[in-house]
Amino acid sequence: MHLRPWLILASLALARIAFGYQFQTVASLGTDLVDRFGLSYAGLGSLVGIYMLLGTFVALPLGLLGRRFGDRWVMGAGLALMTLGSCVSAGSDTVSGIAVGRAVAGVGAVAMIVLQGKIIADWFTGSRFMIGISVSVCGFPIGMGLAQLVLPPVLAGHGWHVAFLTDAVPAALSLVLFLASFRETAHRGVMSRRFSLPSGRECMLLLIAGGVWTVYTSGFSAFASYLPSSLTVRGYGLGAIALAMTVMMWGNVPGTLAGGGLAARFGGFNIFLIGTLSLVGGMIGLALTGWPIAWAALLGVGGSIQPGVIMAVGTLSARPENRAVGMGLFYTLYYLGGTFAPGLCGLAADYTGRPEGGLIAAAAISLLAIPLYMVHRALASHETMLVRA
Repeated sequence: MHLRPWLILASLALARIAFGYQFQTVASLGTDLVDRFGLSYAGLGSLVGIYMLLGTFVALPLGLLGRRFGDRWVMGAGLALMTLGSCVSAGSDTVSGIAVGRAVAGVGAVAMIVLQGKIIADWFTGSRFMIGISVSVCGFPIGMGLAQLVLPPVLAGHGWHVAFLTDAVPAALSLVLFLASFRETAHRGVMSRRFSLPSGRECMLLLIAGGVWTVYTSGFSAFASYLPSSLTVRGYGLGAIALAMTVMMWGNVPGTLAGGGLAARFGGFNIFLIGTLSLVGGMIGLALTGWPIAWAALLGVGGSIQPGVIMAVGTLSARPENRAVGMGLFYTLYYLGGTFAPGLCGLAADYTGRPEGGLIAAAAISLLAIPLYMVHRALASHETMLVRA
């Protein structure tokens, strides 16, 4: 029995890895896709962002379905769609076909991501909750980093169809592990399964927290989407680009895990502020100066100590019985930002004539997290040691 929560957490972390891997696929194959299909930077950004497109419309309904039918069915269906959508993209020969597959996989990712924080809160409490949230959050950058490492050699050796097919592997493995390990918690049986929304105050806090998460994640993801193109234009080789991306992505792992413990010691707001300023500073440094590895380390490690804090604050903005629906609200904003941020940064790159324009735009988006968090901090009353602001 004591092993079950950790197996469930492992399946959720693997699902998050699949999420990051699938999201990063188009960016990792960007140069080949631009040449093959004649895409503009804005078009490439739209192909990245379509993975998030339907999430704007289905995040809240999926939260309601999770409350009505239970986590197992909705999460399992989501992981199955992530697997299916990847196969659709791999079997296509057109940009529109790739887009359809990414949209299908993206809907599956919505179900996974909306219920993940709620499931962790059901199975973990106290300091273990912060550990669980941090481990889960680490999966996304790991997936993005794996995509940057795995996909270029797969593309060179086996072609872009096989490269897209690799998206299905972590999603399918996560599905198997989740179905084998997950059971509803004991208190699930006494919770109402009626369709209902959180209170007005909960909705307000969830939307503000969702805004913080949105600008943090969409800015980082858009930056990661255009950094390989920027470094290529500036004359860096594949090895240097892969190293910079690896440091930036994998640096998130120790940074995020350390951030959970540091928040308990020094306060959530302090860790959030240091992390956000490090993130924006690293982005600007990578966009405008040399030394890409050093800036990538600042961005990857220092700029990633805050996501566990943001996610914990968002999850605890609603009462346990409202968390599935509440995280649907939270992620509605997230998916809206994820859909449009890459395209907006692409427009900035097209306007300046260089991908660095997209990098600066991503830094500006990320900086918006600070005023949003300060508003949430003023309105919320979280008194738990781990997320106290």
